[in-house]
Order: sequence, then C-alpha cells, then structure tokens
Amino acid sequence: MRIAMLAPIAWRTPPRHYGPWESVVSLLAEGLVARGIDTTLFATGDSQTAGKLHAVCARGYEEDRSLIPKVWECLHISEVFEHAGEFDLIHNHFDFLPLSYAGLVSTPVVTTIHGFSSPGILPVYRKYNGRVAYVSISDADRAEGLDYVQTIHHGIDLARFDFQGQPDGYLLFFGRIHPDKGAREAIEIARACGKRLLMAGIIQDEGYYRRHVAPHLDNDNVTYVGSVGPEQRNELLGGALALLHPIGFDEPFGLSIVEAMACGTPTIAFARGSMPELIEHGRNGFLVADTAGAIEHVDRIGEIDRAACRRTVEERFTADRMVGQYIEVYERMVENEKQATPG
Repeated sequence: MRIAMLAPIAWRTPPRHYGPWESVVSLLAEGLVARGIDTTLFATGDSQTAGKLHAVCARGYEEDRSLIPKVWECLHISEVFEHAGEFDLIHNHFDFLPLSYAGLVSTPVVTTIHGFSSPGILPVYRKYNGRVAYVSISDADRAEGLDYVQTIHHGIDLARFDFQGQPDGYLLFFGRIHPDKGAREAIEIARACGKRLLMAGIIQDEGYYRRHVAPHLDNDNVTYVGSVGPEQRNELLGGALALLHPIGFDEPFGLSIVEAMACGTPTIAFARGSMPELIEHGRNGFLVADTAGAIEHVDRIGEIDRAACRRTVEERFTADRMVGQYIEVYERMVENEKQATPG
C-alpha cells in the first residue's frame, strides 16, 4: 500500500514548538513507515521523516513571514494531487481546500477533520461528503449531515513524556494565548487559589495578551515561558499540580490534556466539546462548568492518582493505537476502490 500523507505547511513536520496538526501527522507517518507501509510525506522541505519527503515549500509560512500562505498552500496541495496516480490513497490533514481536488482524481481520499474553524467552511465538506472519507478526531466534533467512516482519537508517543509522581506544586496553562483557550480564566483560577501559574504557548491574539495576560505577569505568581519545545514541554507538564483548561469553545480534541496525563498530571477543564471523551471525572481530572467550579476542584486535585492518569494514556491514547486504526480505514478504502473499479 502506497500512502500520500498531506501535512499542513504552517510549521515544519514534526513541529519544533507549536503545531498540533503537524505533530499528529508526523506520528502517524512515522508509525506507518515503522510498519513497513510505503509512505510519502508531503510537507515543508525542512520536515523530517523516515519515509519519503516531497516538498515544494522550503519552510513553514509561520516561520518565514516572507512566504504568502495562499500561494504556497496552492502549490503544495496541487502537488500531491498531480501525483495522485502514484498512490493507493491520499490522506489529507490540510482542512477543506484539498477536498476541491478530490473529484478530479480516482485515488481514494481520506480526510481527518481536525476541527471546524467556522460554520462557513461546511459547504465544502457537504459537497464532497461521500466522495471523501471523513475521520473525526472526537465524537463531539462531528458536524450534522456529514458521514464519517470512524472517530479516531489522537495518540502520542509515550516515550517522549516522563511520568512524574510528585509534582512541583504549580498550576499550568498550556495552549494558545487566545480567548478560546481561556488564558484569562486560568489566571483568575490560580489567583483565587493562591497558586503559582506557569503559562506556555504561542501568542495568537496580541490584543488579548496585552489586555488580559501581560498585566498579571510578574515572574513570581504568574510567569509566561513562551512557546516551548518537546523537552521543556515534558518538564512543564510533569511538574504541574494540574493543567488548567478553561476553554471558551467546543474543543475538538486537546492534545495537551493527553500529554499532561502521560506525565501523571490531571486536568481541570470546562466540560465542553471533547473534554468528556478524554477526562474521566474524579479519575484523571475534573470536568467543571465554570471558573468557580475550577477553583473549587483545585483543592481536590490530591484525590487524583497520578499513576491512573498515565494508565489512561497507555490504555487509550498511544500513537500505536492511532496508527493501527488508520491502517484499518486505509485498507477498507483501498478494498472498496478495487471493488468499485470495473475489471
């Protein structure tokens, strides 16, 4: 089986720091190669893979602002479809734009929907519903009227995350500095509990950062450490008493929650989107309705067995499990294409 893996090009695959979609694509591509599947990664030229790398864009456009995103997205996406005949299947991780090419090739296309940025993009998904096989990353993130072949939760490489049984006592916010992720609420929760807060992630909304985060930074009670790479991420997640995830939107998945659990760290999250699929209330974290509920449950975080958090990931969220589920989808799609092709 020959797979074309279409990655985004905002960041390198795998990302140096931020880049959740690119991170998932990398784990999947490397897992396929490890199982002997012929995999070509369509990504930025500085990307890394044990398989074959095919690139037209040298660097991620978020890392090189001289690049015009739409220009390089068009060149990148068209490249994989112009080579479609060389593959048994194309796996699209590039949102809705590649769907518009799917009707022009006979190669089966699987699209992992990593979330809907706006209801305004749904017409594209509806048009190609049935022509393209959709995979959801959580049951909560399914759009009405679309057909899905499966829900496949993201997996992580457990070897990259060390279990830490004794935390350092601080609370952690780990995510985009943006209203959706609840950075302001995390500060409110930590201050109300008298706990130190460390904050990590890219600043995606500068105005929000200046108004609601920067005024509270004192490198003592509230510290912003920037966008961190894999090694520092492991240390930050493992040392936290709890991860705060007071989201203001319906989170499609939440990789940071699974990564925190791998280190033994429970999450206190607003019960929106996929959160109930990841967090078992009272076992590996707490699901709350609002800031007041989060403050109340910070005092109860000692009830959570950190070893149980790690076991959750071992049982449900490994990269190996994710790779196996995708291979099953590929095999079904390729077999269906063979049966539908005359002769």
